[in-house]
Amino acid sequence: MGARLSGPGGNGGATIDQNADINVTPFVDIMLVLLIIFMVAAPMATVSLKMDLPPPDMESQPREPVYVSVHEDGGLWIGDKQTRMATLAADVCAATGRGDACRDERIFLRAQPEVSYDRFMGVMNGLKGAGFNEVGLLNEDIG
Repeated sequence: MGARLSGPGGNGGATIDQNADINVTPFVDIMLVLLIIFMVAAPMATVSLKMDLPPPDMESQPREPVYVSVHEDGGLWIGDKQTRMATLAADVCAATGRGDACRDERIFLRAQPEVSYDRFMGVMNGLKGAGFNEVGLLNEDIG
């Protein structure tokens, strides 16, 4: 901010005019210095890690999921084949087609709306007791 103390006629301070212009030059200088600092510091912040990732599992076709259905008449179905509670674990392993690794597969359990809760939980507990820890529950909208 500046002031003019004397006019061109030399009348010694008869009028004082103020200059209200903002001097942005120091602001621009500071911004350029900060820009250079950030440009130099940014590549130092990146860190590279060497990782040995396992190769992807290249299956030709994904496996079909195994659905266990509990019907209102007491029937127990694996896909489109009827089974019994006594042979449920063996039939589920046969349906997965993975042999000894069948208990690592996810099994989907669904029931018709009229099935009682204790019947449904009996089938789910039977699967859990046989070693099937990946049991998914399915719900279908009615109506």
